[in-house]
This record gives sequence, structure tokens and C-alpha cells, in this order.
Amino acid sequence: MEFHVLAQKRTMAQKLFLIAGIVFIAFNLRPAITSIGPLVSFIRNDTGLSNGMAGFLTTLPLVAFAILSPFAPKIGQKIGNELTILLGVALIGVGIVIRSMGSIFLLFAGTAVAGIGIAVGNVLLPGVVKMKFPNKATLMTAVYSTSLGISAAIASGISIPLVEKFGWGWEDSLLIWACLALAAFLIWIPQIRKPKVTEGRVKIIKYGNSLLKSKLAWQVAFFMGFQSLIFYCLITWLPEILYSHGFTRILSGWMLSVVQFAGLPASFIIPVVAGKMNNQRGLVLGLGAVYLISFIGLLFGGGPLIFLWVVLIGLAQGSGFSLALTFLVLRAKDVMDASRLSGMAQSLGYSLAAIGPALIGYEYDHTHSWFLPILTLLIIVIFLVAAGMGAGRNKYVLED
Repeated sequence: MEFHVLAQKRTMAQKLFLIAGIVFIAFNLRPAITSIGPLVSFIRNDTGLSNGMAGFLTTLPLVAFAILSPFAPKIGQKIGNELTILLGVALIGVGIVIRSMGSIFLLFAGTAVAGIGIAVGNVLLPGVVKMKFPNKATLMTAVYSTSLGISAAIASGISIPLVEKFGWGWEDSLLIWACLALAAFLIWIPQIRKPKVTEGRVKIIKYGNSLLKSKLAWQVAFFMGFQSLIFYCLITWLPEILYSHGFTRILSGWMLSVVQFAGLPASFIIPVVAGKMNNQRGLVLGLGAVYLISFIGLLFGGGPLIFLWVVLIGLAQGSGFSLALTFLVLRAKDVMDASRLSGMAQSLGYSLAAIGPALIGYEYDHTHSWFLPILTLLIIVIFLVAAGMGAGRNKYVLED
């Protein structure tokens, strides 16, 4: 009896440690990127980078996501998802340290290394969640997507105050996030002792690359891509847009944080609601409507209403990202399909998203106005809804 109780306690402790590990890994999947946007003007002034090249700082991790994402499930199968994620968070920390050393070359090189590490977590976490919590996959998706949103919001909000209020350089403001990577590394270490799951080996041999033949898989991938494109464009340039409306640099940075905090309730609620629905097309239409209203407001309205547009953008962002993650779980039959769909969706999705920040910077450089960039985002919303209407169907990939 005592042994049974002890085993129960040990199992509960292990599960809580696993949840903590997932949360801390999620904490590391955005700050290395979202801390850049508010600091773009400081980096640009200090290094002489153009707006287009400054935008490429946010684009570079997306290129890393796109290149590595198809390979992450294969690496995870060979050495274990848990060990692969541990190596990924180590790369995030190393990349953050490298890019904080001051030179332009190391700034870009370190950002690329951190991007590789983030890609591993992006791709493998949905599969880990589906494997470890098969009956609560959408709830755990809500937990880690919300955790991700919290860290992204904090990183956006404190980047400029660290520079202007505490006198840190932009290098030190970026470096602080290496501490979060170290914490995640230490908390995740116990997970690598778990036995590897080999169930997916048969799936890979059986199906090969047949996900590429699935219309539903492509629709999920494009939905992931369009919502990511909008997200990273705003992470990079929303502070500059708000500054053009008369906001201070500090307030512009905090408004980016407000955007992400506003999306946190949706990040948690949407996966839970989506998991209970027969299909998710209604959620997609609602998401599109909120985005369109907020961008039209940002395009034509300033003054006090701009706070409303910012909050609506945050609501749409939180909904879009968490819904994209939920599609990776709901549209896959098992763990390996979830990992492979995640790899495909994030590879194609981030290839598409990588175009965004640099394109927006290029448009602004050549028009000296935010009208065309915001109009571009409006058009992207239409494509997002079209992809989401397909991805929201109640089907599994490879069965559509």
C-alpha cells in the first residue's frame, strides 16, 4: 500500500515536472525574436542598417525555421524528441549570447543559431504534447501557447525600458533572455531519461512524404504561414507604426506588449473551444473579421481609437496562433503524424512568413508611408481566411 502511494506521488511529481518543462520550453520560443522589434531603431542607428536589413533580423529565424522544420521530426525519432528539444534550447541560449557581442556579423549569426533552436521546439512540442497527454492534447496546447504568448509579451514590453530607463545597451537588453534558456535547459534535463517512443518509425516507412499529397496538410501549412507572416510583420514594425502616430519609443514598445497580452485569453480559450467543435470554420471567420476591422482602423484611424485597434490586433493574433497549433493536433491521427504535419506546416509556413518583415520594410523605405504596408497585411488576411476554411474541416491529413 505504501509502495503504491509512493509510486503515485512519484508519477504525479514527474507529470508536474514535465508540464513545467513544456511551459519553460515554450517560454523560450519567442523572446529571442519579439525582443528585437522594439529595439530596431536603436540597432539601426548604432549599426547603420537599412529598414530592410533591420527587418531581416526578424526574418532570419524564420528562414532557420523553414530550413530545419522538415528535419526536426527525423532527428527526434533518431535520438529522441526529449534530447532533441534539450539541444534546441541550448542552441537558443548560445545564439542569444553570440548575437549580443556587438558586431553586425555576430548579430545575424547568433540570431540564426537561436532560430535553429527555436525551430526544434516549434516542431516537436505538438508531438510531445499529443504523446504525453493524449486525452488532454488541446488543453495542453492551450497551456503552452499561452506560456509562449506571456514570454513574447514581456520581451516586447521590457526591451526599451531596459535601454532607456536602466541605461543598458541594446546588446545587454537582448542578452538577458539567455537566462531563460538556461532555466529551461535545467528543468528539461530529467526528460531525456525517458525511453524513446519508436511507434512512429512504422509510420515514416509506411507513409514516406505522402503528406505533400494531402490538400488538408497544405491548407494547415498555409494557415500557419499567413498567421505567422502577419505576426512577425507586426512584431517588427508595429512599434514604428505607432511611433509615426505620435507615440513615444517606450510607449510604442509597451503597446506591442499590450498586443500580446491582449491575445493571452484567446490563446488559452481557442484550443479548448476548437477541440469541442465539429469543425473550426466559424472560428476562422471570426478571426478574419477581427483582423480586418483592426487593420482598417489602423489604416484610417489614429487618436484614442488606436488603443482599440491594438487590442483587437492582439485578440486576433492570439486566436490565430493558438488555432494554428490546434490544427497540428486535431488534423493528425497520431504522434508521428502530428510531428510530421508540424514539420511540414512550419517549414512551408515560415518560408512564407520570412518574406513579411523585409517586404514591409522595403515598402516603407520606398513609399515613406505605412499605407501600403498595412494594405498588404489586409490582403494577407483574406488569404489567411481562405486557408483556414480548408484547415478547419473535420478530417485527418492523408484521409482528405
